[in-house]
Amino acid sequence: MTEILKLEGISKIYPSVIANDNITLSINEGEIHAVLGENGAGKSTLMKLIYGVSQPDQGTIHWRGKAVRVKNPAHARALGIGMVFQHFSLFESMTVVQNISLAVPGSLSELSQAITKTAESFGLPVSPDTLVNSLSVGERQRVEIIRCILQKPKLLIMDEPTSVLPPQGVEMLFDTLRQLAADGCSILYISHKMDEIRALCDRATILRDGKLIDTVYPQQETSQTLAKLMIGRDIPHATHEIASPDGPIKLQIEQLEHTPKDPFGTILKSVSLQVRSAEIVGIAGVSGNGQNELMRMISGETLLKAPSTGSITIKGLPVGRLNPVKRRRLGFAFVPEERLGRGAVPDLNLAYNSLLTGIEKGLTRVGFIRFGKMKAMADECIAHNDVRCGGNAALASSLSGGNLQKFIVGREMALAPELLVLSQPTWGVDVGAAADIRQALITLRDAGTAILLVSEELEELFEVTDRLYVMFDGHLSDTLATRSTDAAQIGQWMTGAFLSSTQATGV
Repeated sequence: MTEILKLEGISKIYPSVIANDNITLSINEGEIHAVLGENGAGKSTLMKLIYGVSQPDQGTIHWRGKAVRVKNPAHARALGIGMVFQHFSLFESMTVVQNISLAVPGSLSELSQAITKTAESFGLPVSPDTLVNSLSVGERQRVEIIRCILQKPKLLIMDEPTSVLPPQGVEMLFDTLRQLAADGCSILYISHKMDEIRALCDRATILRDGKLIDTVYPQQETSQTLAKLMIGRDIPHATHEIASPDGPIKLQIEQLEHTPKDPFGTILKSVSLQVRSAEIVGIAGVSGNGQNELMRMISGETLLKAPSTGSITIKGLPVGRLNPVKRRRLGFAFVPEERLGRGAVPDLNLAYNSLLTGIEKGLTRVGFIRFGKMKAMADECIAHNDVRCGGNAALASSLSGGNLQKFIVGREMALAPELLVLSQPTWGVDVGAAADIRQALITLRDAGTAILLVSEELEELFEVTDRLYVMFDGHLSDTLATRSTDAAQIGQWMTGAFLSSTQATGV
């Protein structure tokens, strides 16, 4: 096979870490090649070097047999390299089609048609005229993927692309990627889902602590051996006993009706749910079906006021008109899906980001910050959750996506809340850290915390939840005991089948 990309002795060194240490690998034309590694292993840095975002300190990049210096992303695209970033590169005040027009030639009308056609072909529904600031994280990832595909690259770098798809949509995407590969497009595929790697990829390069560990043929490996190569240890599977059905209700939503101000938002239609103490309740669904709107109403970022109707109570108290701070004083904690901007302030260090939600935990006295306690809380969170960073003085924006997510989730758990709501808590987190987060959620549940978990990862929901709801087009299904259902039923409900089902089982 013809070699399209070769890296020789690539190193990238930052003041506090060696991100890539003498990496050598090659990608063949038409090959689907996985890059695996835990958070902080150097995957994203290596991809940025290939795409011209950063320059290597040592080593050589060969493109189609010739040594090149990829000056910047525009140069990379001119060479035929496209990339979907883990942290999205979209202008929020512009529409989907306007964003895509910045990288893809053609009139807005032509591009709108191309976006719609590509979205349908790949199972990535998105409206060309929607403002990006109204899109959920999953929908933004769809825009990034579509933009890359429309550039018709010779090498396509994809980072966790299936996190936005229901189970039945994953194989459609895989079929398309296989067709792209058959047509000569090479694909660098980053994923933490070992089953996907084994089903899709021809070869897999494993990185650990910035070093190349091995290049293997995934189909000759098991998911367990691949995971062990990644993190150097076996991955435990979280287990838990059946939750008590009669714990006190910590969160109750009844007949919630809400029309967001954003014309492209999802209208919530008669949403009702309960979460009791010492249970984990999950909400499954493809991103963009109302999860974001519901989470903002639960967190207090959107207040419940006319013309919205229904009720939201925490510990039996009506909170629909209470702001986020007052809800937190009731023992509420929240992990939003957007890490930067909602979960953490990018330009603040980790110590100050601890203060944001831990202010009620003794980090201030008579209005003054207790810097020692603030830094100690951040240090404890970093150590307890294995956050790879330069210490509590590291800026939130300097962390990899997975490490920042570990910090945010760990920060909220450390508050020992009575009610914890999480949206996509393991998105972009490696298999080892994801397993640790899931087990920590179960431990928190067993200590009495009520947990509401919104996730597009069905495996995660089946592993940790006691009950499940499914969200589609602003509707919330009846609840199902997790042990009484399966992925096939939930996958069907994620396409709206529960709206006409007469066999929904209430619990």
